[in-house]
Amino acid sequence: MQERSFDVVVVGAGPGGEVAAGRLAGGGLEVAIVEDRKVGGECSYWACIPSKALLRPGELLAEARRVPGAAEAITGPLDAAAVLRRRDELINDLNDSGQLPWLEERGVTLFRGRGRLDGERRVVVGDEVLVARKAVILAGGSAPALPPIEGLADASPWTNREATTAKTLPGRLVVLGGGVVGSELSQAYASLGTRVTLIEGERRLLPREEEFACEQVTASLTELGVDIRTAQKATSVRREGDTVVVTLGDGSTAVGDELLVATGRVPETSDLGLATVGIPESGYIKVDEHTRVPGKDWLYVVGDLNGRALFTHMAKYQAALAAGHILGRPMAAQHLADGTGAPRVIFTDPQVAAVGHTTATAAAAGISVRVVDLPTSGNAGGSYYGSGARGTSRFLIDEERQVLVGATITGSEVADFLHAATIAVVGEVPLGRLRHAVPSFPTRSEIWLYLFNELGL
Repeated sequence: MQERSFDVVVVGAGPGGEVAAGRLAGGGLEVAIVEDRKVGGECSYWACIPSKALLRPGELLAEARRVPGAAEAITGPLDAAAVLRRRDELINDLNDSGQLPWLEERGVTLFRGRGRLDGERRVVVGDEVLVARKAVILAGGSAPALPPIEGLADASPWTNREATTAKTLPGRLVVLGGGVVGSELSQAYASLGTRVTLIEGERRLLPREEEFACEQVTASLTELGVDIRTAQKATSVRREGDTVVVTLGDGSTAVGDELLVATGRVPETSDLGLATVGIPESGYIKVDEHTRVPGKDWLYVVGDLNGRALFTHMAKYQAALAAGHILGRPMAAQHLADGTGAPRVIFTDPQVAAVGHTTATAAAAGISVRVVDLPTSGNAGGSYYGSGARGTSRFLIDEERQVLVGATITGSEVADFLHAATIAVVGEVPLGRLRHAVPSFPTRSEIWLYLFNELGL
């Protein structure tokens, strides 16, 4: 095998890998990046980008129908074919050539193929061995989890990859899993005319978020025509020609032309050569505050592989932590955005934007909180979003420290609301100081003013 040496070898060219490689190259290091699928990763081609392309038209249409003047001008349903064409434009028809100039401009060398560790500081790609003088960064991702349900594997189920890139719409779609992916894609397909049955084993959708958020999303999906079956688990699956039949625990069935499995994800660690450096080949890889593997000063792991926060934005954040440490410019002594500090958005209608604790996690952590609930559109700015728009803003105040420790905001187009709450939570801004951050009028950001009024500030 031919050996080539670099300062740093990055395995995985998704968002985390790209950010790490770019920062390191910008710091003057010689960097190689290895990718066996698409430069840009899961998010760009099979997750965040295409799913939002499918969701956005329905969201806009629903909002316009709530606003007098616009509502009267709208006739007919969405143009599903146009939505799919626009989706294909945004993912460049699954061609990653548009991503390559970014790497080339920074002098990052791309190797196509599966990268595997082969001992300390060594990565094998095809018939080449890349030797890292300083560090190796593992920036691979995760894969959809397929639960052990009788007949499921033989029924040719969809995962997020097939669902976000389908060229035609099935007449009927059964979705297993009522978390983020299941809820978002149920809405997307229902808005495009597919009859959707959504099955969730827990008693409600979005079980990790505040219950009011679940109730509002459930109501919206029901109005779209989604058949929601909670507290039900699939016991078997069979495909009969072009039809998929899912049998549930109560003996009932759900029938569709396609079946989407959205029951979680698992780290892709089994084929990374981890055993060659003494790391278990299953489960998440433990890392320290610099995303470095304990006991291995040359090995860093960012993104889904370490299991800390499975979001694209968190992979980018962790990549910056790793790159900064390798360059001798560490960002922080701790992961301030780990765990509950990671912001999260569910792009349903209403959107669910949350950061920090929920009431349940705050109670589990032993934090005494004051809960303040406000209508998201219950101010002058909200009047422009039409009547009947669902939305609640919940703020959790740590009674002892008098800081915001959690926020969940639901409503139309509230994703960008979240950053102000994230700054307040992660920065632990005292409420007395936060009061001087005055929201502008007339905007829905006056929810902050209403919060201060409730707190007597």
